[in-house]
Amino acid sequence: MKKGLIQLCYRKIIDADSQKIWDKYVFEDTYMEFFMQSQTHNQDGKFRTYQEITENVPAAKNLAYLVSTAAFNYIRQLKDIVPDITNVFGKLCLPFNRFKFEIIHSDVKDKTSHKVAIYFYSEPLTWIDTIDGKLLIAYGDKLEAINLGMEVETEMIAVQPFLNISSIILPAKPVLNPKSESFDQVTDSEII
Repeated sequence: MKKGLIQLCYRKIIDADSQKIWDKYVFEDTYMEFFMQSQTHNQDGKFRTYQEITENVPAAKNLAYLVSTAAFNYIRQLKDIVPDITNVFGKLCLPFNRFKFEIIHSDVKDKTSHKVAIYFYSEPLTWIDTIDGKLLIAYGDKLEAINLGMEVETEMIAVQPFLNISSIILPAKPVLNPKSESFDQVTDSEII
């Protein structure tokens, strides 16, 4: 397969069974924020779960955003490095430039059912190859340097559950230019 520029997305799920201390803090604080915000949006206590509240209370559509604010300071502690994703040396190595917060499930009367996900989106990476279930990558756009035969610093990251290639840009395809009868680089939008 032709390789190109990619962006990786890691979905980190946090629930009552999470063992890492960072995860536990996020769990506790996001549940407390959900509990408080649900009282605002569900003052009569008619609905218990996140799904019931958002389906029946139009003003609660921003509930996930409001709850996510409880995780912001913890996410800052990561210093823009995706948690859990390590290189072959076991070192955290994947920078992220944005994240998305999701409430998978929550219940105002059952804290143990609280489950959230944080999606971490990497900065652009050059995908060089996949070797034995590991992505060989370089940070940023290194396609030109590779094509020129220059040395490029790389990392190897294992393909694993909840790690996804969320976007890809493939290099333009060489096509035969009918006017010059030679190969030129053109983009797909230029092909008629």
